[in-house]
Amino acid sequence: MKSIRDIYKVGVGPSSSHTMGPAKAAGLFKNRFPEADCYKVYLYGSLSKTGKGHGTDRAVTDAFAPVPCEVVFSEKDPEDMKHPNTLDLIALKDGEELGRIRVQSIGGGDIVIEGEKDDEPEEEIYLENSFAEIRSFCAFRHVDLADYIELNEGEEIWDHLIGIWHHMKDAIHEGLSREGELPGGLHVQRKAKYLFEHIVENKHAELVECQKVSAYAYAVSEQNADNGTIVTAPTCGACGVLPAVLYYFEEKRGLSELQIAKALGVAGLFGELAKRNASVSGAECGCQAEVGVACSMAAAACGQMFGYNMDQIEYAAEVAMEHHLGLTCDPICGLVQIPCIERNAVAAMRAINSANIAYFLTGTRNISYDIAIKSMYYTGLDMNQRYRETSEGGLARAYQRRGKW
Repeated sequence: MKSIRDIYKVGVGPSSSHTMGPAKAAGLFKNRFPEADCYKVYLYGSLSKTGKGHGTDRAVTDAFAPVPCEVVFSEKDPEDMKHPNTLDLIALKDGEELGRIRVQSIGGGDIVIEGEKDDEPEEEIYLENSFAEIRSFCAFRHVDLADYIELNEGEEIWDHLIGIWHHMKDAIHEGLSREGELPGGLHVQRKAKYLFEHIVENKHAELVECQKVSAYAYAVSEQNADNGTIVTAPTCGACGVLPAVLYYFEEKRGLSELQIAKALGVAGLFGELAKRNASVSGAECGCQAEVGVACSMAAAACGQMFGYNMDQIEYAAEVAMEHHLGLTCDPICGLVQIPCIERNAVAAMRAINSANIAYFLTGTRNISYDIAIKSMYYTGLDMNQRYRETSEGGLARAYQRRGKW
């Protein structure tokens, strides 16, 4: 399994697979053909259907600048298309083609160039590729999950994750300070600042917790929707869940940065397991693969912060994943706003609830995290493509039909 550094990428929203991935592909392609005087990009599948709302055209155009780039939103997918997020990049000079590649944007900002072997594949840091294997190793060595991470990643991983935490907090602080309308034409107003400024302390404690956590999740998600800088966790569309939970408990429990870093590390393990053995791509498996995985990561982080044992941490992550199974990805107008922003806040609260349930009921469970993410993957593959980030079904379709109701 790869380093948990892989799950946390600092980048610009609103979508890791629709903006970060295509922009990465464009930058790589530009370096291959710097002599080109024009580039052409064909977007297929989900990239075509939601590209304008997700900003894919902007992302690749900016990556090729100042050289002009023509972006084509293809209405017909190639018969041999292997991934719902696929794009063709073509380099031209004086009207003649210099070269082309086909790229899959597989989620979390990662890409695969079809027909090519990665010259510098990311090193496999962990020998274990399932939570069952991780638990077995930890039991044999008498170590906990944080120790396991340090054994494989080295002590420097904590400084790296503290840096990631600073980026996450910056997104929260910036989001809490901003007001106004988000771009895209839906006239969605930012709500984080309002939520945070209207918290009434010492009254209805459970509502105060919900309002604070929701404000933090809204803050990060609104930054993402406004093309701001965020951290994938595991994706841009689900970037508000984990920071909201961590920030709330850092404040409530007075946690140190090292304690937060260890919670991020444990969350990263569960995110990487989902990425390796299932998917974190909404276009491939629906929002269960994005917000569902983010909720699992946040629930596991809660377990680490609360001092849970390994079984309790796993159960918290499993509960969070199990109850997102079948969650569709149906962004209205292809924008990462409705239902995405609100969904991050709801998932942040669900992560806390999942951890609370795990504290009491771990000894009664029947389902493992490994089973849950495999179930998520096959559920996603069975899901009608309209519900996998194409903006053709669910809320997106209902919104388009609203004038007829």
